[in-house]
Amino acid sequence: MTDRPELGKGFASDIIEELKKVSWPSRKQIIKLSLVVIVISLVVAFYVGILDILFAKLLEFLTKVR
Repeated sequence: MTDRPELGKGFASDIIEELKKVSWPSRKQIIKLSLVVIVISLVVAFYVGILDILFAKLLEFLTKVR
């Protein structure tokens, strides 16, 4: 009833062979790039936080005027 194609006998071994070809980053590269991601995330969070505060103050000002 189900016409699913078979994965094949060597599917797992093919995956392992392909993973051996991958150029994995060094520990130093992982640390450096992780720090870049953290710093950029903090900068964006700070920027969005400032915008949130400014828009909240603007909305508060606009609602008090009426």
